[in-house]
Amino acid sequence: MESENRTEVSEFILLGLSEDPELQPLLFGLFLTMYLVTMLGNLLIILAVGSDSHLHTPMYFFLANLSFVDISFTSTIVPKMLVNIQTQNKAITYAGCLTQLYFFMVFICMDNLLLTVMAYDRYVAICHPLYYVVIMNPRLCGLLILVSLFISIMIALLHSLMVLQLSFCTDLKIPHFFCELAQILKLACSDTLINNILVYLMTSLLGVGPLSGIIFSYTRIVSSILRVPSTNGKVKAFSTCGSHLSVVFLFYGTCVGVYLSSAASLSPRRRAAASVMYTVVTPMMNPFIYSLRNRDMKGALRKLTSGTSSFS
Repeated sequence: MESENRTEVSEFILLGLSEDPELQPLLFGLFLTMYLVTMLGNLLIILAVGSDSHLHTPMYFFLANLSFVDISFTSTIVPKMLVNIQTQNKAITYAGCLTQLYFFMVFICMDNLLLTVMAYDRYVAICHPLYYVVIMNPRLCGLLILVSLFISIMIALLHSLMVLQLSFCTDLKIPHFFCELAQILKLACSDTLINNILVYLMTSLLGVGPLSGIIFSYTRIVSSILRVPSTNGKVKAFSTCGSHLSVVFLFYGTCVGVYLSSAASLSPRRRAAASVMYTVVTPMMNPFIYSLRNRDMKGALRKLTSGTSSFS
């Protein structure tokens, strides 16, 4: 009986956020706007860091990489969603779904690890300022990016290869707007015990490990700042961490929110709606957080925009 329910998979059906036809134009306009804002904001961050020599420091090097990852992360999901809404065709090929799953996992892991690397950078800058240039040298900065990328690729590849071993039933509808691993595993007819163990293991490692590193870094940072005698010195030191802390709270807050919504056994559609926060809203907000709270970045963006307008 189980074998009769299995099928050769050629495509999945992404049900999206809503099947109401009247909501589709609104969803299309909303997500197109957020996608364009995300692309423009993060691209401006990358161009500002690259064009201003004052921003050629480890902190802004990591920020430019975070912006590139956010662009790639959003581009993995939103364009396909927009095409599906516009064409009223919810299908995604099996290969396309696995490709989307792979790159989604690569970039979300990179996002997570980059936030940890940026916390370490702030720790060295505030707790060991005299050795900052020596410790955070270009070689180490490049190595941290490469190690983060390698870990992300290996984790995504492991999950993708495990999904390839699964067989699927005739019901291939995914109640989400992208190919999320948890939803794909629910469609499998074959045993997913090892896949689920792997998901919990990797989620725990990627959640507890980097977050512990961030908490440790900021514990030492706060301890160091409190020893600064002048109020102005404390404010200046805290201001260099404010943007990063805001992004950390936004990223982990939305991820925890999605996890809790899943643990509370809410409907898949509500889980999908909650996922919008960390897949679309967070990458869109990051450039605003860093540009509005950072004087150097504001100056670089002004130079970039004024130079572009004078050139045109």
